[in-house]
Amino acid sequence: MTDEPHSRGLKVDRKLLDSLVCPVTRGMLTFNSDAQELVSKGAGLAYPIRNGIPVMLVDEARRLED
Repeated sequence: MTDEPHSRGLKVDRKLLDSLVCPVTRGMLTFNSDAQELVSKGAGLAYPIRNGIPVMLVDEARRLED
């Protein structure tokens, strides 16, 4: 993860974030504190974190711009 999970008010357990992987690529995710999302560069997707809960559904993910 690139940022601390408690920055900007996010209250998600660090161990939980470290154990999550992209459901598409099974690769590592990085935390974007500004957008409150977990980013998979390999899949080109950003998964939202809502109310402190990562939403790891491809249909809910935002496509990253090139």
